[in-house]
Amino acid sequence: MPPVDQNFRRRRGTGLIALDPAASEGGYTLFAPLTGTGEVYLIDIHGEVVHEWRLPYRPGRHARILANGNLAYSGVLPGQEALFPMWHKYRGGVMLEAAPDGTVLREHRDPLQHHDAHHLGGGRVLYTALEPLRGSDAAGVLGGVPGSEAADGTVWADTIKEVDADGSVRWSWNAAEHLDRAEYALHPDYAREHWPLINSVVPLADGNVLASLRSVSAVVVISRETGEILWRTEPGVVSQQHAPTELADGRVLVFDNGVFRPGSDVPYSRVIEVERSSGKVVWEYHDPAREAFFAPFMGSAQRLAGGNTLVTDSPSGRLFEVTPEGYLCWEYVVPHFGAYQESEVRGLFPSEPNAVFRAYRYTAEELPWLDREAAR
Repeated sequence: MPPVDQNFRRRRGTGLIALDPAASEGGYTLFAPLTGTGEVYLIDIHGEVVHEWRLPYRPGRHARILANGNLAYSGVLPGQEALFPMWHKYRGGVMLEAAPDGTVLREHRDPLQHHDAHHLGGGRVLYTALEPLRGSDAAGVLGGVPGSEAADGTVWADTIKEVDADGSVRWSWNAAEHLDRAEYALHPDYAREHWPLINSVVPLADGNVLASLRSVSAVVVISRETGEILWRTEPGVVSQQHAPTELADGRVLVFDNGVFRPGSDVPYSRVIEVERSSGKVVWEYHDPAREAFFAPFMGSAQRLAGGNTLVTDSPSGRLFEVTPEGYLCWEYVVPHFGAYQESEVRGLFPSEPNAVFRAYRYTAEELPWLDREAAR
């Protein structure tokens, strides 16, 4: 190690950075370092690890704790070929449920799964996947960098699936059938290898599906009955966004990355609430120095029960909590750095990142097994 660490994130400090216990909602925060080999950590409000899982696959994005107390984890299916240059960076393939002690209780495998998966109970899983478009179907996808298709001129298009515990498909949707090519054209600076790049899929209270289409800068609501688009954000509201979720009042909370933001000469990220009826942004958080918070890829936001918001600044491995007034009351920087020894992703992460895809906050009441462990 040289006298001065050349990794600026590590040099700025890791672990607990800031805490105002009077303003924070407290609780426990879950995250899975993307440079790990299957580790998932649960930390308390002081940044101390209170529980850890070690799972048999490197992370294919993130982990959640389910209502039954088990862990839902997306892992990377080993031994798969790259469909296109970025595929190994965000693919998954294994959607598992594990007990608090790490015992794998069930798995669903799909080598074309990527980014997001929601375990709905009873073994049902809602997730994003891919299908190939070739020939005229591929040419019909508009926008993007000319000639940047995957091998043999293929455009990999998104699908959404819901499967039963036995793997049978209960419901499916595909972009190629339901998206208007002109209305959902790729940004001109995006590669044509993947369209429209769905990085999040969430079941809504009314049974429909909320999805984030990153490379066309749109959040949409998909009719579960017909597959049609029932609602979308107006062009310019979000820019290469991630992780929309439905709030109790029907508004949509979005991590708005801000890449290619219209009308802005300096890129910055923000978290916004969008009112579906008007399409307007009705709440926004950005750093007081806007340029100080910019995550060009990944990211998420979770509205907590008391009104605060947990934000995942993914590329920086920075997790922080803000009040409705925008006061930052808790901040933690993931201390787990890695160089990705696996050959399939080494070239995609040339430095030693501490990135996480999403973090989630839980109350003690949502983790009854944690108290039982402490009592042993």
